[in-house]
Order: sequence, then C-alpha cells, then structure tokens
Amino acid sequence: MQFNIKNINDWQNVVDSILPELKHNILLLKGNLGAGKTTFTQFLIKNLGSKDEVNSPTYSIVNEYNSPKGKIYHFDLYRLKNIEEVYDIGIEEYLDNAFLCIIEWPEVYEDELYGLNYHSMSINNTGENREITFD
Repeated sequence: MQFNIKNINDWQNVVDSILPELKHNILLLKGNLGAGKTTFTQFLIKNLGSKDEVNSPTYSIVNEYNSPKGKIYHFDLYRLKNIEEVYDIGIEEYLDNAFLCIIEWPEVYEDELYGLNYHSMSINNTGENREITFD
C-alpha cells in the first residue's frame, strides 16, 4: 500500500487503511529524522484502544503501552550501535509477549528477523508531504 499525506490529520486515513491489514505482531518503521514515525505510532496506538500517552522512546529505548488486546511495545533502536546492544535490552522477550511491537530504526536488528513474519512501513519526508509505503 502507498499513501501520500499533506497534514497531520491524514495520518488517521493511513491508520484506518493499515489496521485491517495488520496480521503480524511486528511492525518496522523506517524513515529519516522527523519523518513522522512517532506521530504515526500515536495515531495507531490510540486507534488500538490505548488510553496511554504515546511519546518517542528515543532515550528510554522502549515504551510500553496497554491496549484492550494486550501490551504494545514501541522501540527506538536509533542509538544502539550493534546487535549485542539490541539483545541486551531483551528484545526477544518483548517480541514473544506482545500484542504488537513497533520498532523505529530497525536496521540494526532487521537481519535477525529472518524467518519471522512482520510488516514494514517506510516514511519519506519530501518537505511538502510524506510518502508512505506499507508492506
């Protein structure tokens, strides 16, 4: 699926289209700084019924949210330098026990997902709008 959004309210249309397609408990979010990964996550988690305040896990590495369907974990792996650091945060246990894991900056861990089912979303900030691809 592809989307082109021009304002913050357009994120709701993206979420409305993606929610019925979420079949796996891992969602990789890719995009440059300021592309809208956390903004998308805010809309998604709200639409999954969470009442929790959603913010970027840049410094905490992982944030935990409650939803009627189970735990949602929101990762930001931007500051992690290697795969050992990813394993040190216990990512496998999170993946095994979550309704949904949203992983921003997944590149350091992506090879380890070989053989697992997951979705991937890329957000490209062109300056005037955002081009989004969801698989």
